[in-house]
Amino acid sequence: MSIVPAEAVGRQSRPAPDTRAVSDGADGAPAVLAPRARLLPSLAAVYRAQLSRARVARIPLLFVATFQSVGIMILMRGVVDGGAEARAVVAGSSVLVVAFVALNLLAQYFGQLRATGGLDHYATLPVPPAAVVLGTAGAYASFTVPGTAVTAVTGSLLFDLPLTRLWVLVAVIPLAGAALAGLGAALGLLAPRQEVATLLGQLGMSAALLLGVLPADRLPGPITYARDLLPSTYGVEALARTFDRHPDWPTVALDLAVCAGVGVVSLAVATWAYRRAAVR
Repeated sequence: MSIVPAEAVGRQSRPAPDTRAVSDGADGAPAVLAPRARLLPSLAAVYRAQLSRARVARIPLLFVATFQSVGIMILMRGVVDGGAEARAVVAGSSVLVVAFVALNLLAQYFGQLRATGGLDHYATLPVPPAAVVLGTAGAYASFTVPGTAVTAVTGSLLFDLPLTRLWVLVAVIPLAGAALAGLGAALGLLAPRQEVATLLGQLGMSAALLLGVLPADRLPGPITYARDLLPSTYGVEALARTFDRHPDWPTVALDLAVCAGVGVVSLAVATWAYRRAAVR
């Protein structure tokens, strides 16, 4: 004859808790859980938060990016008289501001977040990963608008280019910004160390400088293939074509469409890289 402790009998006779529903304690009805955060409201919240942060911390760097591009145009003014070379210099210098902020700084930002554990904070928020990447990329791309506009106007005045079609920046800035921001975020999230992310961001900005500002026909043959792979190239080409006396608008639209396609792909890769980094 075996003797079973009373505590064991109590545990065996006690019904197992029902984990399928959470009782609110009042009438026994299941409590309604909060709805899952939707993409667009989450995207807007992340965008506003990142834009406020960037406005405080990145304004001095935006001045640096603008002065850098304007200085490059002043230097090139001594060796370029006009024509296709002048159009390439002004367009490349304008998009360079986007590359400095959206590619270089965003690569450093996500690299720092990964190195310091800042991604853990975003992982605890009830927002989709795409909202974090798109909201941050959009904030950094929007932050480049003043510097890009100032650079384009200054370059047009320096090289006697028309100002009437600079409205195309309304399309060039967000599309080139999305492509470069996605690339910068992916580099920062995939880099094994923060220093590597900073190096990759600097190299990307240098590539945008050398391959975007210099005229394409002055580059060696193999380098032109690398230029075609750079996301900012198509934004530069679209802006440069609008300085012609009679712009080829279908080609401009094609360049912008390619830039938009590259932006979708780069942002998708950045979202995948964010998921990969957040679960480690």
